[in-house]
Amino acid sequence: MLKSLAGLAVMALASCATPGLAPQATRATIANITDALPAPRRFSGAPAMRLPVQPNAQLARDFMALTFQLETGRQLNTFTRYEGPITVAVENATGTSLPPTLQPDLDDLLVRLRGEAKIDIRRAEAGEMGSITISALPRKTLQRFVPGAACFVVPRVAGWSDYLAKRFSPEIDWTTLTTRTRASIFLPYDVSPQEIRDCLHEELAQAVGPLNDLYRLPYSTFNDDNVNVVLTSYDMMLLRATYDSSLQSGMSQAQVAARLPAILARVNPSGRVADRGATPEATERWSKAIQGALSPDVSSTARLTHAKNAVALAQAAGWQDERLAFSHLALGRAALPMDGDIAIAAFLESAAMYKQLTGNSIHSAQVAVQLAAFALSSGQADSALSILDEAIPAADDAQNASLLATLLLLRSEATALQGASSEAARIRREGLAWGRYAWGDEVLAIRAVEVAGLRPGA
Repeated sequence: MLKSLAGLAVMALASCATPGLAPQATRATIANITDALPAPRRFSGAPAMRLPVQPNAQLARDFMALTFQLETGRQLNTFTRYEGPITVAVENATGTSLPPTLQPDLDDLLVRLRGEAKIDIRRAEAGEMGSITISALPRKTLQRFVPGAACFVVPRVAGWSDYLAKRFSPEIDWTTLTTRTRASIFLPYDVSPQEIRDCLHEELAQAVGPLNDLYRLPYSTFNDDNVNVVLTSYDMMLLRATYDSSLQSGMSQAQVAARLPAILARVNPSGRVADRGATPEATERWSKAIQGALSPDVSSTARLTHAKNAVALAQAAGWQDERLAFSHLALGRAALPMDGDIAIAAFLESAAMYKQLTGNSIHSAQVAVQLAAFALSSGQADSALSILDEAIPAADDAQNASLLATLLLLRSEATALQGASSEAARIRREGLAWGRYAWGDEVLAIRAVEVAGLRPGA
């Protein structure tokens, strides 16, 4: 998966921060924060969020669309997967020390794949060539070779040197595979722990399973909206179906489709419910508009134009699902530095839709962080806390440390605004601990200053 770099920060706090803050004061404040940080926190195990029952007829359509098409739209005529045990090796391609969270986060993911997806996968032994090689490199190096990708996976490659030798070869074309025997994942080592973990989840899932992304999937990492940042129970069902004993590499689409009903009855027994009917795929025009709305490589004016277009296209298509809600969220983010009235209206529309569609989910929490920031900056501590109290458990359950840290820092400031300074300090330390995992210490310090600047009188 070409994990998008287009996603802007979960919150445009910089545009709301106190404008008169002197650079020297900012640097001094940041230095004070980094000198007194708590130990970082990290997640383990499966995300706790509960997903609605997925009808097996819909799950079958999702499986076929994800498995037999690439993100580029190219069709795959043959079903492929690993046949036999899968081993995963980690390559230190540059000799630089690997991030300390990479290995434990990888081990946690492999435990989940074995337990939830029933895949025979383990770490390679020392000196053993892995079926899958994970290579950690500088972000700039990855960007130089694959612009726009935070991380990516390539078939028939064993490490970075092998990729450089084969990168213009048809060998690394997914459409030429009849089975999977080897692949390499390339991810940056000089980014935050959460970014590394998110890459591990997305790229390893595609190394062993489906190769496509669909915007219409609300509960999946196989979706370029980046709302779900770790593999969900929905994703694990797809992977478990991929490695069901009745399937094998080389099968045609028709052969796989014929076996899916029995497979899904085993994988998802609660899915024997009425089919809601097929959801139309996202159009190419809408996909380009939403990508433009989130792109950091275009002007603010262009982002706003793209976002307005995404909303208009979703409405014209008659969508009343997460794609329209996401379009409104993108419009709010794009409008925030330019037109606060448009931004707040878009956020409120997105919040109402997500609430109706997914309840107090990670989707709703993505909007709640924006609404809580508006409430805090207006001095409405009670309103901010009411919003945050619903959003924080959702971010925690979805294992999104970036969103969780931001929500906790906002809660700290709202609590301080009420005069509860000791409780505010406790919450702030919790937010800082998650922020270290989410962003790394330097970015965390900047975010903490920005959030603090939202509180009136701070």
